[in-house]
Amino acid sequence: MSFNNLDTLYRQVIMDHYKNPRNKGELDEGSLTIDMNNPTCGDRIHLTLKVEDGIVKDAKFDGEGCSISMSSASMMTQAIKGKDLETAMKMSKIFSDMMQGKDYDEGDLDLGDIEALQGVSKFPARIKCATLAWKAMEKGLKE
Repeated sequence: MSFNNLDTLYRQVIMDHYKNPRNKGELDEGSLTIDMNNPTCGDRIHLTLKVEDGIVKDAKFDGEGCSISMSSASMMTQAIKGKDLETAMKMSKIFSDMMQGKDYDEGDLDLGDIEALQGVSKFPARIKCATLAWKAMEKGLKE
């Protein structure tokens, strides 16, 4: 597949998650709740996580922002569901490296749609948009 076709496919995946977000909403009381925003562009996220026995049982988000920010949150909530905390944090590290244009080794992890965000690394002003949900997840799991 040529680079242009791959780029187009990635844009379609991002727009699909933006227009049809997965896991949009809020979990009930007793869940971890994390609110973060990106003051430079106005993106904000309200993330709720249900963690039991060291496993992310469920994840939902709400908020407002650009297509990059909201699609990244959608992809992240899909990716971390059912993962243990160590794996979720490892995925966040891999995603951070990807956003910074660093080499990364996903090992046996399946990043799925998340790889569609690779191109964001070419636009430094948009990296914070893409990483907002991931930073919120890290903050919640560390607390």
